[in-house]
Amino acid sequence: MPQPTSTDVHVDAILTNMSVAYMQEAYAFVASRAFPVVNVAKQTDKYFTYSQADFFRDQVQRRADGTESAGTGYSLSTASYSCDVFALHKDIGDQTRANSDSPLDPDMDATRFLSQQMLIRQERQWATDAFATGIWGTDATPSPLWDAASSTPIADVELAKNTVLSNTGYVPNTVIMSYKVFSALIDNSDIVDRIKYTSTDSVTEDLLARLFGVDRVLVMASVYNSAQQGATASYAQIGDKDVLVCYTPPSPGLMVPSAGYALNWTGISAGLGQASAISRYRLDERRADRIEIESAFDFKIVSSALGYFLSNCTS
Repeated sequence: MPQPTSTDVHVDAILTNMSVAYMQEAYAFVASRAFPVVNVAKQTDKYFTYSQADFFRDQVQRRADGTESAGTGYSLSTASYSCDVFALHKDIGDQTRANSDSPLDPDMDATRFLSQQMLIRQERQWATDAFATGIWGTDATPSPLWDAASSTPIADVELAKNTVLSNTGYVPNTVIMSYKVFSALIDNSDIVDRIKYTSTDSVTEDLLARLFGVDRVLVMASVYNSAQQGATASYAQIGDKDVLVCYTPPSPGLMVPSAGYALNWTGISAGLGQASAISRYRLDERRADRIEIESAFDFKIVSSALGYFLSNCTS
């Protein structure tokens, strides 16, 4: 006797309370946190730089009665920045919008998608500008590497701090590392032996900051796909196996040194004063709306001596 089957009595529909999209969390990206942010009104401009050598020279002399004090001075120069404009858009056709099932929201989905794309671009740009050899005052590779049993990451970071201090008068307060390095440090005996009798906590960024004697440890945990659309995906972490030890102030200011600054040109936001702008406008000839993201920034290394770069820290 024929009976209705389960597929006869139910037609599959789209769930309205669940969907799947690979959106990386903001904490995985360090580009916006590594250096102090400076919002600038012009895309290109200059800033003053004072001579470190003049400020650190010991020139004060004894003064004999009735004589002039010793005289001195300092040199002043300028450096420039240039904020490149980056942009990307996604079009939403009228037919697509009218035919979209719940919970799809074409405008919101496009906005989140484009925001993710800009985060990846900024992170990769920061890694190119600041997280590589040949940029900072000192380049080194730990020996032994930090995934070796006899490695000494705490001493290696302390050497980096001492080197920067000797060259600048500032003790580094920031350590930035890739997730591959962070993974190696979780089980590193030099780290674990320092806490095994005093804490049951797992190794975290805050705990590493205390062990390294710095204000903060930032871990790069973002991933990008280097393959073109339609090709087999090729995923990789942004950051490789490296570490940057540097000094950055809590905020920018006049006569305030920093390893680098993140300069954001606010002119791209139509007077809103934002460093990144998302706009929507009509394309009548295409019967579509365009969602566009635009950002203009320059990750400027302003003092290479305030950074010490450790490359290939793990095997």
